[in-house]
Amino acid sequence: MPIKLVQDRSDTADYPDSYYRASANRQLELTPLDGGERADVCVIGGGYTGLSSALHLAQRGYDVVLLEARQPGWGASGRNGGQLCSGQRKDQAELLAMVGADAARHFWELAEAAKALARELIGTHGIDCDLKPGIAHPNHKQAYDDDSRAYVDFLREHYDYQQIEYLERGPMAELVGSEGYFGGTLDMGAGHLHPLNYALGLAAAAQAAGARLYRDTPVEGYDEGSPTRVRTARGTVEADYVVLACNGYLGKLERRLSGKIMPINNFVIATEPLNENELALINPRDLAISDSRFVVNYYRLSADKRLLFGGGENYSANFPRDIAEFVRKPMLEVYPQLADKRIDYAWGGTLAVTLNRMPHFGRLGRGKTYFAQGYSGMGVAMGTLAGKLIADAMAGEAESFDLFGTIPTRSFPGGDLLRWPGLVLGMSWYALRDRL
Repeated sequence: MPIKLVQDRSDTADYPDSYYRASANRQLELTPLDGGERADVCVIGGGYTGLSSALHLAQRGYDVVLLEARQPGWGASGRNGGQLCSGQRKDQAELLAMVGADAARHFWELAEAAKALARELIGTHGIDCDLKPGIAHPNHKQAYDDDSRAYVDFLREHYDYQQIEYLERGPMAELVGSEGYFGGTLDMGAGHLHPLNYALGLAAAAQAAGARLYRDTPVEGYDEGSPTRVRTARGTVEADYVVLACNGYLGKLERRLSGKIMPINNFVIATEPLNENELALINPRDLAISDSRFVVNYYRLSADKRLLFGGGENYSANFPRDIAEFVRKPMLEVYPQLADKRIDYAWGGTLAVTLNRMPHFGRLGRGKTYFAQGYSGMGVAMGTLAGKLIADAMAGEAESFDLFGTIPTRSFPGGDLLRWPGLVLGMSWYALRDRL
């Protein structure tokens, strides 16, 4: 099979030639918006946040229109590592010091609810997306082992979370099939899935609930009012409420938000299928793995037994010229025994991070424009939950949605125009620290 390379952030509406596209199990019958529509809510963006918003709003009886610039799951929601993670991007000990015991517990409960919601939606709507349990977090430095051991004790004692355990170096090496790590944690309350099939399943569920989804419909702007008027090249939507669910693809659509996030690019490769002996050596329990590096290596097995390995990132508008070689290098640092394996697919995607690495939720204007963004690599679970919390808040149940606004989200220095140099410098420093 020839290598499938995606070299840049193409404006094409088609999905990138990733392994996920090749193994997508659902096709949606959608059309572009052509003309005018009226709705209670206009959702802009067809990733996890937008699709979950459309689904939960429609289930609450709202008339919903969703506008997607390309196709549902085209962006990071259909390209990521597929990890259904526990907790927030900041660990609970940090949150405890930052916001106090009560708010920290609420954040933990919301993260647990996010995983439960994803599993519930998969079961209720029959979404076939290869959901499996377990994420291992090995340490690439021995100095991190004491912190990992202490954090397991902290979660067990303060949050009664018994699904996580600390592993010494030997058991961890057996679990992840690599001698390049020290100890770490195994979290069987977390999980992993096929991200594009999950997104397509959410889209189908939203359609079935009555939401109207449009593809190939980039939003050019919107005029807040009563109602708000959302403008596209071939039509408009008038709506009482708007949901901005664009994340790393927000661009210049909303300047009040764009400086709060930094789009960054991350990359994944898929090997040829591995044989049973190779599988038994590198991942005998079919777990997802996410290591302790600042620029994280994350990897797992596909349903057809390929290694899906994510590693490396960049901070420009373009992807590397050779994604396969760019990611193959960190893969071989972990699994040198795979040096002769063919790379069948290589692709990238764009996510958004915040300065404090916590999601950024809120409202704009007169409170009728809702937004959720900046999941910082935790978007599978938290993006799904964000859609439900937006629907809850719009219906008057806003406590959990508003909790995220209690942590100030600072703009990146220089805003959305001059933030790149500082980010590149900072990220380069942390990447260097990883290598030292």
